[in-house]
Amino acid sequence: MRLTSWNYLHGLPTPLSEPTNQGLSKAITALATDVLGLQEVDYMLERSGEENQVARIAELMGTTHWAFAPSVIGSPDEDWMVPGSTDVKVVTESATGVPGYGIGLVSKIPVASWHRLDLKVAPVGIYMKLPRNGIIKRIYVHDHPRSALAAVLENGWVIINTHLSFVPLFNYLQLLEVKRWAKKFPITDKNKIIIMGDLNLRRSALVRGVNWNSLATKLTFPSWSPKVQIDYILSQKVASEDVIAVDLVPSGISDHLPLSVDVDQ
Repeated sequence: MRLTSWNYLHGLPTPLSEPTNQGLSKAITALATDVLGLQEVDYMLERSGEENQVARIAELMGTTHWAFAPSVIGSPDEDWMVPGSTDVKVVTESATGVPGYGIGLVSKIPVASWHRLDLKVAPVGIYMKLPRNGIIKRIYVHDHPRSALAAVLENGWVIINTHLSFVPLFNYLQLLEVKRWAKKFPITDKNKIIIMGDLNLRRSALVRGVNWNSLATKLTFPSWSPKVQIDYILSQKVASEDVIAVDLVPSGISDHLPLSVDVDQ
């Protein structure tokens, strides 16, 4: 079973390439993955052509098992709202939502149930260097709400996808919360629990903690000249030597490289 985590950057190309539908199709074919955790995906937003990006990728993977968890209602580039009690928190083929931005999961393996964990918003932001009118400026950026999305697969695995805060320390506290949540799933085989995603943490030892293993050591960011690893696939029981890390060719999409491993079912 191949597991992949990819910060999709809502389909934007790297600075060295141009976006094409054919490029996405080739990228998904090259991934050849069974389960794909996506971060930074759009759902029916104008900036990405009012497309359900998770469903589109599921179509390219040849499956109908997908879900989208909105982090915000609306676009993160404009005015957005925190998902409320009346909003659909897990959008699927049978549960539509309103336009938003967040994370998604796609699986070729049938999904028995979907689950979501809401994570607290960082109370502070940070200064980041961002392009504005062709000039790189240092801008104070507020964080947005975060969540984790889990798929309980019919083969007994639990796959959790998340995208943590960019605020230092706060992202670590969020990861601890996701790990506690993972242990609550009622399965007896702890080999079959996976946490994946863009964790925005550079220290692998901090990511692993005491009871988790990092299954792949790969530089993933920025995609055109990777210098750091901030994307991870974690397991409580499976060790890195028990999986096959997959080398992937850059697709020209996103500022992150996908991270993939092959594990025995």
